[in-house]
Amino acid sequence: MGLIKQAAEMARETKQCTEFVQKLSVLQWVLTFLFMGVACTVLMVYLLFTSLWLFPVLYTIWMLIDWNTPERGGRQVEWVKNWAVWTHLRNYFPVKIVKTAELSPNRNYILGSHPHGIMCAGAFTSFCTGCSGFSQAFPGMRPTLAILAGLFKMPLYREYLMSAGMCPVSRPSLEFLLSGNGTGNVVVIVIGGAAESLACFPGMNTVVMRQRKGFVRLALECGADLVPVYSFGENELFKQVVFPEGSVMRVLQTAFKKVMGFAPCLFIGQSWGLVPYSVPVTTVVGSPISVPQVSRPSEEMVDHYHSLYMEALTQLFHAHKTSCGLSDTHQLQII
Repeated sequence: MGLIKQAAEMARETKQCTEFVQKLSVLQWVLTFLFMGVACTVLMVYLLFTSLWLFPVLYTIWMLIDWNTPERGGRQVEWVKNWAVWTHLRNYFPVKIVKTAELSPNRNYILGSHPHGIMCAGAFTSFCTGCSGFSQAFPGMRPTLAILAGLFKMPLYREYLMSAGMCPVSRPSLEFLLSGNGTGNVVVIVIGGAAESLACFPGMNTVVMRQRKGFVRLALECGADLVPVYSFGENELFKQVVFPEGSVMRVLQTAFKKVMGFAPCLFIGQSWGLVPYSVPVTTVVGSPISVPQVSRPSEEMVDHYHSLYMEALTQLFHAHKTSCGLSDTHQLQII
């Protein structure tokens, strides 16, 4: 009995240690998301006034020479994408990918990721880390997550973003990946962006895309197939104060979003106020919508494929909602 009790105690301690490591891994990801860009910029400015002033000067010269690299496919580093910390991050929630159809390495794809949530945990873990199983599920495909272009102007932080497989969500960047970099490219775009982050809250399934058609036009111009993706559980990771439309705080959030490109969300997590709730996140990758290549697509053609995409996303949501923890009564709201 003593040995059994001792083994049970060791197992409990091991579990607690594992959970603590997972929380630390998630915390570093959250802090990186929120503060690393600003911290790197402040550090470089500070070093200018120290004996290490030569480092920021040389780096600035390098950064100017390398200025266009983020829009030319970036610089992914497999070593970074396979850090052990990402495995702990994945296991904390956990995050998993569900494959519903094949993606051909002979084609390029635009994956529309929904919903944005607060920090896109599903999109980042699924497409920017080597622990998600994406490469095994879709052999021969190279995923790149498109994010706010302004982040790539921040010193040092830009290197980190590129190494993890991210690129600016700008037309030159996306066109290069879809037209000038061969085939087998998967560009992941969080369609709802900052506007969608303001609508995320546990129990809500709202996506912002009814008036967002630029990704469809880009798909037609580049001949890239469209694939809807939905991360179930993404909106459950944080509790956010959602201000009603027309309120002073909502107006301020919207104005900040227009100027800075992202929305200041007031949220709280489970531990230390920043660690998200440990809720399973299931990223379901839908079936491709075949798109022809048209150099100058008409508005009618864009509207047609946009409608097909919204219909496919809705079908994907309803086909997988119950298996991913939602009740049959949950509905997807597209605004």
